[in-house]
Amino acid sequence: MDNQSFHQRLLALHYVMPIPLNRLKPLLQVDPDLVKCERMNIHQLSQLLKLTYDRAQKFKVAYAKALGTPLIQAYKTNNITPLPFNHPNYPKQLSTLYDPPTILYAKGRLDYLLMDYFVAVIGARDATDYSKDAMAYILPPLVKHDMVIVSGLAKGADAMAHQLTHELGGKTIGVLGHGHFHRYPKENLLLYDIMEKHHLTLSEYPPYVTSQKWYFPMRNRLISGLSQAVVVTEAKEKSGTVITLQHALDNGKDVYCVPGPITSMLSLGPNQSLLEGAKPVWNGFQIVEELQSRLFQK
Repeated sequence: MDNQSFHQRLLALHYVMPIPLNRLKPLLQVDPDLVKCERMNIHQLSQLLKLTYDRAQKFKVAYAKALGTPLIQAYKTNNITPLPFNHPNYPKQLSTLYDPPTILYAKGRLDYLLMDYFVAVIGARDATDYSKDAMAYILPPLVKHDMVIVSGLAKGADAMAHQLTHELGGKTIGVLGHGHFHRYPKENLLLYDIMEKHHLTLSEYPPYVTSQKWYFPMRNRLISGLSQAVVVTEAKEKSGTVITLQHALDNGKDVYCVPGPITSMLSLGPNQSLLEGAKPVWNGFQIVEELQSRLFQK
């Protein structure tokens, strides 16, 4: 079967059930071109996709309906480009995750995904001016050396990282915890316009999917998965930012933390992480030198 037909079937399946690739693999091993899926009996579908009999029944009906929906055209109309796991623009570094996205939905500058260096810059939603001041030292050297700044388009530190990168004339990617038809949080509406017009937004969810609390840890694994290095400006001791940082450390990424005043609750996360293997950072050139020397060694 040609790639286009496979992609249409994969888009339909993912529209109905937006699951990571590891959950889809048992089905793809039995039906690599997705030509048998719609004709499989309910029992086999429930086993391969780990669904209850009732849910497998509903899936089969919804999948048949989605196959008849012109999804590719609908996405194109909304300037959304689906990047299935076997697409040339799909970031290779995500393939090493335990649970890579089956499809990435991209809006904006797809060429950013072909760049050499990606650095995540993240922090607290209630970040203070300390994060903004730290980024003024860290981001300019990264932008100057054509490194793509990755963050999560949340309010606070994420928004600061995207905004400053844009102002510096750099490249930035926003990874969403929901589909492209939604914009969250409302404080970032203008930033979304900037990101979609000048930069790139990515989601592993079809455009209709709304934000849910448990989607954001999934989003965070993509932020660290995309990036060779992760920078944390401010974070509470127990927070999503620290979980992202831990994911990055566990996956062998370079993790940098901005040391902060011991009087600040938002410096507890970075300061604690410095004890656990993160590197202190106060200037972007530290990251540039480290990443470039590593690439040169390869």
